[in-house]
Amino acid sequence: MLEFLYSIAGFIIALGILVAVHEFGHFWVARKLGIKVLKFSVGFGRAIWSRTANDGTVYAVGVIPLGGYVKMLDENEGDVAVEEQHRAFNRQPIWKRSLVVLAGPMFNFFFAIAAYSLVFVNGVEGITPVVGKVVEGSVAEADGFRNGDVLLSLDGKKLNSWQEQRLYLFSKALARKTVSYEVRTSDGQEIRRTLNLANVPMSEIDAGLVAEGIGLIGWYPTVPPVIDQVISGKPAVRAGFLPGDLITAVDGEKVASWNEVVQLISDNPGKPLRIVVSRNGFFESISVIPEVVIDGEKQIGRIGISVKPIEIPEDRIVNTNYGLMESLYRGTETTWMMSVLTLRMLVKMVTLEVSSKNISGPITIAQYAGKSAQVGLTSFILFLAIVSVSLGVLNLLPIPILDGGHLLYHLIEVITRKPVSEKLMIIGQQVGILLLFLLMSLAVYNDLGRLLN
Repeated sequence: MLEFLYSIAGFIIALGILVAVHEFGHFWVARKLGIKVLKFSVGFGRAIWSRTANDGTVYAVGVIPLGGYVKMLDENEGDVAVEEQHRAFNRQPIWKRSLVVLAGPMFNFFFAIAAYSLVFVNGVEGITPVVGKVVEGSVAEADGFRNGDVLLSLDGKKLNSWQEQRLYLFSKALARKTVSYEVRTSDGQEIRRTLNLANVPMSEIDAGLVAEGIGLIGWYPTVPPVIDQVISGKPAVRAGFLPGDLITAVDGEKVASWNEVVQLISDNPGKPLRIVVSRNGFFESISVIPEVVIDGEKQIGRIGISVKPIEIPEDRIVNTNYGLMESLYRGTETTWMMSVLTLRMLVKMVTLEVSSKNISGPITIAQYAGKSAQVGLTSFILFLAIVSVSLGVLNLLPIPILDGGHLLYHLIEVITRKPVSEKLMIIGQQVGILLLFLLMSLAVYNDLGRLLN
């Protein structure tokens, strides 16, 4: 229940902040260009708070926190007094109208740059870039990577932590490129290794790219196979597992770590397993059938047990922070990479090169909002930056009713030297609403699939 409340609160706060940033972009630029703004609202529906400024602009917070809007003086939406016509949006030259439309997405990007820069100034905590495991038969193994390799740099850029490489690898994998690592081997030699990301299947380019697609798993302390929690309603409860049980073998195969237990259970969805546990000094053999769960394009098994997190040694933790200008540069670079990556993923989905299961909707966003808020302020700020980039990119798509659709109308107006007809705009709105409805339906479908699994 507490996690649900965190998710709802985190979602509302995040959406409120990002919508306010987006709409403030439209509002601020419109005011600077001499266009009269009638209302600035965060949220829709009945106002739960409103205030009218001296210049007549109404500021409001709507009861439905799922968007917002800026209402400008416009002859297409009502009569305008003669003395006010020069301040109407529709009377402005095309470059002014385009700047007002473009300002919303751009402020989302500026917000992301500021958020990333703030995190970089404050410091980013991570784990040292040491390879803990190379998956057998993987791309990384084929290219010569080995357990114990210390990753010193990637394409000439120093790696301070394991996490720093993820976004860059994601981008290069989508572009089907080869990257170069400077590596210190377990015996102390410094050598160069290349990683051909064109060999990574497109279906593996998702959140699990580094571990599952490439086959590189970062070092992490061995987690003993001791059950911390048994989840209600899952196979483990029905089979009789208890918190504190130490798993010693799965189907006759001895295990010494939690990862080994997870792997053996995952590899046997729907198949009976006999698991030996040590309980109060005695060994017990328990039979259980892992439930079948869909993970991307494959089936895996789960029985509903969890492990207690363990402490990471201090010498394996790194905290990387930068000066103000370096942080600003890295914040801009990260925002640019995230934007290009988001756009590439959308194109690959449309061309069916990557799975549409990568699209997330409000349920998944709410879950991540809640989890990031629970972890801490830095995590929540990073979450806001990622979503802000996504909002910026999505709003620039040339779909009617989005900012990108309005910019498309402006481009047509420049080419034809006359405004787009009202009939064409109505048709465009209908098409845009249909496309957004289909996209939202797919996102919610994916969300429900993840939730049920």
